[in-house]
Amino acid sequence: MKKFALLLYFSLSVICIYAQQNKEYKLFSGNNKFEVTVNAGKDLSWTIKHGGQVILAPSFISLRLNTGEVLGENVKITSAKRKGFAEVISSVAYKNSEISNSYNELVLTCKGEYGIIFRAYNEGVAYRFFTKRTEELVIQSEQAEYNFNKDHKAFIPHISDLRGGEKYTCSFEEFYTETPLSKFSKDTLGYLPLLIELDNNKKAVLLEADGQAYPGMFVQLNQQVPYGLKATFAPYPLEEALGGYIRINYMVTKRADYIAKVNGTRNFPWRVIVVSEQDKDLLNNDIVQKLSEPNKIPNAAWVKPGKVAWDWWNDWNISHVDFKAGINTPTYKYYIDFAAKNNIEYVVLDEGWSDDWDLNTLNPAIDLRELVEYGGQKNVGLILWSTWYALSRNIEGLCAKYAAMGVKGFKVDFLDRNDQKMVASCYEMASVAAKYQLLLDFHGMFPPQGLQRTWPNVVNFEGVRGMEYSKWSADERVPKHEVSLPFIRMMAGPMDYTPGAMRNTAEGIARPVSSMPVSQGTRCHQLAMYVIYEAPLQMLADNPTIYMKEQECTDLISKIPTVFDQTVALDGEFGEYAVIARKKKDVWYVGGMTNWSERELSIDLSFLGEGNYTAEVFRDGLNAGKDATDYKKEIIQVTAPGKLAIHLAPGGGFVIRLSKL
Repeated sequence: MKKFALLLYFSLSVICIYAQQNKEYKLFSGNNKFEVTVNAGKDLSWTIKHGGQVILAPSFISLRLNTGEVLGENVKITSAKRKGFAEVISSVAYKNSEISNSYNELVLTCKGEYGIIFRAYNEGVAYRFFTKRTEELVIQSEQAEYNFNKDHKAFIPHISDLRGGEKYTCSFEEFYTETPLSKFSKDTLGYLPLLIELDNNKKAVLLEADGQAYPGMFVQLNQQVPYGLKATFAPYPLEEALGGYIRINYMVTKRADYIAKVNGTRNFPWRVIVVSEQDKDLLNNDIVQKLSEPNKIPNAAWVKPGKVAWDWWNDWNISHVDFKAGINTPTYKYYIDFAAKNNIEYVVLDEGWSDDWDLNTLNPAIDLRELVEYGGQKNVGLILWSTWYALSRNIEGLCAKYAAMGVKGFKVDFLDRNDQKMVASCYEMASVAAKYQLLLDFHGMFPPQGLQRTWPNVVNFEGVRGMEYSKWSADERVPKHEVSLPFIRMMAGPMDYTPGAMRNTAEGIARPVSSMPVSQGTRCHQLAMYVIYEAPLQMLADNPTIYMKEQECTDLISKIPTVFDQTVALDGEFGEYAVIARKKKDVWYVGGMTNWSERELSIDLSFLGEGNYTAEVFRDGLNAGKDATDYKKEIIQVTAPGKLAIHLAPGGGFVIRLSKL
């Protein structure tokens, strides 16, 4: 009897200790749709429900230090604080001039001078670790799991274009691979953002935000559960050398056994999940902007978004001129003249104006100072292309030199990494460039993570399989890809897709042509990108000669702003079509695009408010299914509220410019 009593006492004691160690916390969004459950004890995990539907099954999170200590194991909570928060954010160079930032927050402070912040927004949830220590920390690894309770279909961009064969060096320019979670290859690395199709037509998008001085996230199959993904990160680079594509990448030749060295007191990146009930809700989501560090430029009035006449995609292919077109002063004067005539704010001098490794060594066919002065006289700024390697060698000196000359910014290319050193370098470049009032456009880069809010002089990012691929590929997945991007990639922030092709092809006709490239889909499909694709610095990919031949389309492009006061997602279905309305001052712009499916859309004009409007409409022509350049322009009167019927050809699109009478 005594043995039984002792055993019972011991068992109850263990249960009590376990209960004391494992604490459960709940957090709800303002609209009560999201329910976040946090379990803290031997391990740390979170679970997400939306409208009662399980979105994320228990998923473990932790940070492992090189000392063997794990932040997120044997968790002892010292305080749990909750608060609701609401503010209005004024943005710089964005799709909405003001952003309503409202959330509920749970802050768990743990023994060991660390903690975790959980936030629940109406549109998504997020968490981040923080530490409050005096000594430097070496992060050996981070555990971030995304475990689902069903074998949902995922759309994951994954590494296939390795630069130089190095596991973590890639272009971040891929199609979305459609795969059940269980079939995602265990040997494959994907990257964010990615999308999961859930039950009840819901979608989940995985993102990260405010990833300063910390590596970006890759994902791989979580083999510990039936249907899950887990994070992995590029180890810290110890040794580097020139290599990769024509030796202009700075390749990692040796990596450490840890992912980051960080200050002991800091916030770690946000891990974010957005859930939509309707696909169109993904077309106007500000969560990355909300979660990122606020603007660090005291007076950002000098940050001038705009459009750019671009040279590389069209291979400097101008004609009917009395000089040899190419990388030379007369050609760029022609581009400047075109830009000035059409209210295009910038011209980019892409690869070839200087030595790829030394920006102080100029192409003798270019008189850069003369071009800067010529552009200045016509109110056209010049932006210079550079490899990351060339600019990073002397970022302070080069920014000072070219800003003094009158250059307006740099297009920085071939970063091709997201390890801690590269992410930190992007923030450093942004800071130094801002000091000299220079814009940056990051190419060959991982998708944005909120840098665009912190340093709004970074006015665009690539991190997308853009239209440049049409120079060497005619993959017929392109139109579907183009109407998938607004639901996934654009959730992270601006993207330099480089639209504007005037040589347009119908389904099955496109062929890769490097010097005279074509686009897939209709002319109006291309025009719609200027409304739908977020790009504070937006390229005109084709050449001035063809734009002047197509002046009616060029006039429309020149009217469309690159930043807006208000955005409204009107309609859309992931991978099928997207329709977005954006307002600048008193004028509304509506853009719509479809995949290869022909379709009829009815545009609800109630977003306009009551009144009569003049609508300038560019729509697919009757023969656009065969001749993709066919379009029709018309000026009509519309009344709101009301509806406007639009027919889209296969691979088609439309643009409507609306001004109140």
